[in-house]
Amino acid sequence: MTSQLSRSAEILATLIRCPSVTPAEGGALSALEAMLLPLGFRVERPVFSEEGTPDVENLYARLGDTGPHLMFAGHTDVVPPGPEASWSLPPFSGEVRDGRLYGRGAVDMKGGIACFIAAVEAHIASHGRPDGSISLLITGDEEGPSVNGTDKLLKWAADKGEKWDAAIVGEPSNPKVMGDAIKNGRRGSMSGRIIVTGVQGHSAYPHLADNPVHAMVDLVNALIGDPFDAGTDLFQPTNLQITSIDTGNSATNVIPGETRAAFNVRFNDTWSGETLRAEILRRLDAGARSGKLRQGHQEPVNFRVEWVGRVSPVFLTRDDKLIGTLGDAIEAETGRRPELSTGGGTSDARFIKDYCPVVEFGLVGQTMHQIDEHVELADLETLTRIYGRFIEDWFSRTA
Repeated sequence: MTSQLSRSAEILATLIRCPSVTPAEGGALSALEAMLLPLGFRVERPVFSEEGTPDVENLYARLGDTGPHLMFAGHTDVVPPGPEASWSLPPFSGEVRDGRLYGRGAVDMKGGIACFIAAVEAHIASHGRPDGSISLLITGDEEGPSVNGTDKLLKWAADKGEKWDAAIVGEPSNPKVMGDAIKNGRRGSMSGRIIVTGVQGHSAYPHLADNPVHAMVDLVNALIGDPFDAGTDLFQPTNLQITSIDTGNSATNVIPGETRAAFNVRFNDTWSGETLRAEILRRLDAGARSGKLRQGHQEPVNFRVEWVGRVSPVFLTRDDKLIGTLGDAIEAETGRRPELSTGGGTSDARFIKDYCPVVEFGLVGQTMHQIDEHVELADLETLTRIYGRFIEDWFSRTA
């Protein structure tokens, strides 16, 4: 059956059969290297490390030595498949059924990588090498901590003198059908933990204790009680979600001494990381002083905030040549003019935007991270044609 598949489907099946659950390389980068070297790419595979995080192998490949320079960025690492017995087809088999190719990473995002490589192969076969350079910047750390992946790979390449004029990240950007949307920006992301310290005691004698769970409810109500904003012309409203509240207390008759709550906030261009942190602390301070649920306690809630990870800043790409050329290619192949979107989570585009204009466009993302993740074979062919048309038009317009 493999011989009947399109080139992009063949490549994708090969990549899916590499069990590259983050941060394992799983053979995926070796498979890519074997595909890229015959095309004339120079391939390097740096490994980056940082204390407290796993070592990650990455791949950087470049075809050509001159400008203009187009980057394609993506990741071969995937999330765990979950219970494999729940899959209709084995998650790392790359099997086809009823016009769909199944496997972990089919849409997020080995499929996008497969389509881009197939498009480059077709371009070289029909037109020769482009008048400029194409590079692939592929990490194994997008689904993980994102510490030893794209961020360090970009710095490593830039230190070697690499410069780029534009970039496409092959994340699954389309909500429903191919051609729905180009992501030309992302909301920012910030995470933290609230730790409330109380006084442990017997639940029958609450006056001898200070219940941190009740205090946490006051803080959470103050944090999420009012909207942060109504959104802007280009971004959705800021959204803060409480993702866990935990005391670690298994007893039903003991008031715990401490409780913790985690939160994540996706914010728009109304805020910076600094102003949003200040607003969160202001709301928590107000909740700490309210003491609505802490009967018999007049002093403010004893709490602290730990900020988790780095703040991902909000950004927006306005490059008309990149967006216009990609939009034209999408419309020519699908008949749809894609909308420009800044919705969804974060991606490695947040690192690339510091080096060149960047957008995201890939497959339909409805099954990403799910049991039975799959891609329509027809969508693989469509995306390959879109990438191929874009490569041809972008280099001709940039020359």
